[in-house]
Amino acid sequence: MTIIRQTIKHAITTSALAVSLLSFSVLATSPAHPSGLNQNMITSQTYNAANYQVHEDSKMFPAPAEGMEQHILTLPPLDDEENYMVEIQIGQTRMVDCNKHGLSGELTQDSVKGWGYQFYRVNQITDGPSTMMACLDIAKKEAFLQIPGNLKIRYDSRLPEVFYLPQGSEIRYRVWRVESGFNTSKLID
Repeated sequence: MTIIRQTIKHAITTSALAVSLLSFSVLATSPAHPSGLNQNMITSQTYNAANYQVHEDSKMFPAPAEGMEQHILTLPPLDDEENYMVEIQIGQTRMVDCNKHGLSGELTQDSVKGWGYQFYRVNQITDGPSTMMACLDIAKKEAFLQIPGNLKIRYDSRLPEVFYLPQGSEIRYRVWRVESGFNTSKLID
């Protein structure tokens, strides 16, 4: 009888945990597209030195150098762009063991000479800090590792967001939307 109660208790606990995890992931999704659908609002294109193509909206940006990739993020126009931000994560997908892994790289902001348009660059991405636990027979798994820090930029559809990264790198992005107005903090006399 005790084994049956433990089994039922374990099943209820597992079910409650699964429901709470599913509920959390529903709440953690990116904001809905203004059309009301939760869809990807940004289009991305990636080029290297061999397959580079000039596009009208990004022709002022330099072509990617050998060993580098150009990532172009094009944002569609919105009615209230001041209420949106874009979060950017830069890194690579690698096979990792049970340890916590990181990458090292420095994100810099440059401008196109003669135009003044801004773009971002990471010249090198290397292995970063890692824990040193003994993983024994645990299989490796694929995971996205990012360089330190997140970049948050204002949503601006007038120009594409352009990044130059070492080949094999990735950009992950998501759009944030303001849900509330400003609150005030001030000294009352």
